[in-house]
Amino acid sequence: MFDEIGFPRGPDLDDGAPILESFVYCSRAAEGVDDVAVDRIIEWSQRSNVERDITGVLVFGSGVFFQWIEGPPAEVKTLIASLHGDPRHYDIVPLDRSVEQRERLYPNWEMERVGADDIREVLQDALESAEDENNIAALKRILKHLDRGPLDTLVRR
Repeated sequence: MFDEIGFPRGPDLDDGAPILESFVYCSRAAEGVDDVAVDRIIEWSQRSNVERDITGVLVFGSGVFFQWIEGPPAEVKTLIASLHGDPRHYDIVPLDRSVEQRERLYPNWEMERVGADDIREVLQDALESAEDENNIAALKRILKHLDRGPLDTLVRR
């Protein structure tokens, strides 16, 4: 889905770009998970992600999480394992997972919360300010994916 043309895979890589693992997924919030609980998740993530060099964005709305995580492969793998064991959500649907040498899409976002109504605007802003061709291609693919329907339709029922 997100691994189409646009991500370099050979000698044309920027030698200064880091090796990053990305994980994009949707999931459904468990009963009782509300905005207050999500705010606590964000607060904890912002503190711990700085130490782990993980950045990303979390969207929550209508009981659905949509998250893009990026960082060092070992740290992202650890985080993915903890996501699968987290009782605050279920029906985790991986949308993309890759390891690539590239610049970050969210270099200054230890983890930012974006409302479901605002995700298109945030991604569009990121697209307009992106300089890296690979990031531009990825953002266009994500926006195209979101055009297929509201976030709650991205989760298997």
